[in-house]
Amino acid sequence: MKRTALLLIASWPLAAAQPAAPAAVADPQKLAQIPVRMKEFVDRGQLSGVVTLVARRGAVVAHDAVGWQNVEEKKPMRKDTIFQIMSMTKPVTGVAIMILAEEGRLRLVDPVEKHIPEFRGQMLEATDASGAKSLKKPSRVITIADLMTHTSGMQANPSGEWKDLYQKLDRTLAEAVPAFAKYPLVFEPGSKWQYSNMGIATLGRIVEVVSGQKFEKFIEQRIFFPLGMKDSFIFPPAEKTGRIAIVYRSVNGKLERAGADILGGPSWEFRKGAVYSGPEFALYSTAEDLFRFHQMMLNGGQFQGKRILSKASVEVMTATHTGDLKTGHIPGAGRGLTWETVRTPEGTLLYLSDGAYGHGGAFGTHGWVDPKRALVGIFLVQSTSGSAALDAKYAFMQMATASF
Repeated sequence: MKRTALLLIASWPLAAAQPAAPAAVADPQKLAQIPVRMKEFVDRGQLSGVVTLVARRGAVVAHDAVGWQNVEEKKPMRKDTIFQIMSMTKPVTGVAIMILAEEGRLRLVDPVEKHIPEFRGQMLEATDASGAKSLKKPSRVITIADLMTHTSGMQANPSGEWKDLYQKLDRTLAEAVPAFAKYPLVFEPGSKWQYSNMGIATLGRIVEVVSGQKFEKFIEQRIFFPLGMKDSFIFPPAEKTGRIAIVYRSVNGKLERAGADILGGPSWEFRKGAVYSGPEFALYSTAEDLFRFHQMMLNGGQFQGKRILSKASVEVMTATHTGDLKTGHIPGAGRGLTWETVRTPEGTLLYLSDGAYGHGGAFGTHGWVDPKRALVGIFLVQSTSGSAALDAKYAFMQMATASF
């Protein structure tokens, strides 16, 4: 396939840097069609740019970038462009919790109030037959595992005086989570599933309390450094802001910058002055770094000789813990511990194997692991135009899997 600067398609000759083992060899013609398909979304003005990565049996077999990192400055998207990965941060927070569990510093069944006393006496909002609301004591307290599976009953996002936290990022995790504890639960713990950013933030604060370190320092030292994730961080260093992609939205086929109301605030300000570490959404990363993290999970907790988790912890994290509860953002999904899992045959219609797991993010990003196929896929985009990003993501997932 002819490559030109005009097409803005950058393919990486990965075999020179990381030779693919014979077992990892894919159909090169099918892999070559992935960036072509992704560029169709760019050409239609639906997405600014996309970075994709496919790995099998530990070998990266395709890594491509199309479109623009910064549309106004005509800065091409690159394979090492840095993205706000939003809720793909959540499994990183989950791994931090599992590290502390392995060290015997906490149990997954611990009441949250054991580590954050402000949760003692947390109430449940009840509604009677007439629709009148009242507060009552829940049947049990919430646990760490409840937070990890989004079954705690904590509400989705902060409201009231904290409603702008996710845009302003002007309060610390240590300030925010005790305030979150004052919000009543919206259902009995364990009885339903509801995605809760506040619950994952609480996990991050537990990491701080138990470890004695700031959340961002703990994940840097215990996860990023050993895995060689050199471009992953929460607060962008000045020398790397030039590689960060801008977030766009598509309006009538024309791209414009998403405004200050999005998660993290204006993307072109790079969270200047922020103090909130956002264990639920605040991580920046690259396709290569995310490959390392997801491959660590596929390898049973280790990557290139560095062990982050035991195989037992990986198995516990990636098992489905939500039974028959309707959960998740994909058909046929269940919930592991901060991972979305494929639970029923309906989930395989997206070309995912039974037992595959992954997580997406608010700006369209997604990463997944398919253990039965020994496959890792990374999809990175910065868009608030949900339907286009979803269409591109699912196209990539199907094309990646079908290449083997």
